Amino acid sequence: MLVLGIESSCDETAAAVVADGKRILSNVVASQIPIHEKFGGVVPELASREHLRKIVPVVDEACRQAGVGFGEIEGIAVTEGPGLIGSLLVGLVYGKALALCLHKPLVGINHLEGHIHAVLLHNAMEKQADDQVASAGFPNVTLVVSGGHTILYRVEMAADPAAPLFSYHRLGQTRDDAAGEAFDKVAKLLALGYPGGPIIDRLARHGNPQGFDLGRIRMKGNPLDFSFSGLKTAVLYRVRGTPLASEAEERKAWRKSLRGQPTSDEIRAQCSPTTLNLVASFQEAVVRDLIQRTVAAATEAKVGTVFVSGGVACNSLLRERFSQAAQEHNFKVFFPSLALSTDNAAMIAAAGYYKLMAGQFADLSLTAHASFPLGDSRG
Repeated sequence: MLVLGIESSCDETAAAVVADGKRILSNVVASQIPIHEKFGGVVPELASREHLRKIVPVVDEACRQAGVGFGEIEGIAVTEGPGLIGSLLVGLVYGKALALCLHKPLVGINHLEGHIHAVLLHNAMEKQADDQVASAGFPNVTLVVSGGHTILYRVEMAADPAAPLFSYHRLGQTRDDAAGEAFDKVAKLLALGYPGGPIIDRLARHGNPQGFDLGRIRMKGNPLDFSFSGLKTAVLYRVRGTPLASEAEERKAWRKSLRGQPTSDEIRAQCSPTTLNLVASFQEAVVRDLIQRTVAAATEAKVGTVFVSGGVACNSLLRERFSQAAQEHNFKVFFPSLALSTDNAAMIAAAGYYKLMAGQFADLSLTAHASFPLGDSRG
């Protein structure tokens, strides 16, 4: 089954063609980073307008790279939420129009479910497994960690060989900033650039992660919930009224004087050892908290498999520390490739395959949802 996936939940216009939920024929992503970089974050109105410009050529390019025509597509999967409502509507309306014109079945996909299926898709591509679901391991605990989400799930699969169905039980989530959002805000505070996650990851390698004591994140109530606003504030207090604030202003002026985007080495040359230490300490605190709560969730749920997906799953320290934790606590950990960790349409097509196989079709009343929880939550 050839499934066309369409993803436009935030600032990437993406389309992909995936065969049988496990083989990527194309995966096209048009990024908007140059548009939003000057603002230090995504501007919803600009994102929507750019999606309007890119949706048709991106879908056409995905089909061209896959070597298929619209008539050969057997189903269409489109992100219905959560995300920026204007951005979502662009991809959703285009997907509905295609389904109507081509007389193809349509399914709506939760963006978070897509991130979970990115792990399965990568596992299938890597192992060339006939049954990527069984080879990955269920039930599992999945951490979806990105710029907009930081959530822990227990994921189970109903063992129907013809059409596996998945259930999601939310174990914990952020009460304020998502981890990726905290990376972006700290990078903006220090005038390091946007998106913050990749540049902080590269700069932190040159700093001392023990250089600043930013404290531990303690939660009342559900111990599997996250909170990163306090950590972000702790960084702010280390900067405000100190030479680091003046340094950040100088770096901001330097960035504005450039014609193009600076390299990470050029940015590092504009950073003092103290700034590099602060960046490394911040990243250390975020990674430590993500892993500790995920390990606690896996222990509580008594599972032997952990999935980690979302844009922050690209972080090199997070991958390294999770691999160490897996050995220490005797569980298996699975990540998607870097390309499948960030927003993409291949993961939407992969998740859509299972819904199409199960006959869970949507009609033309399908609409977008800015807030769209996945699964039920712990009591």
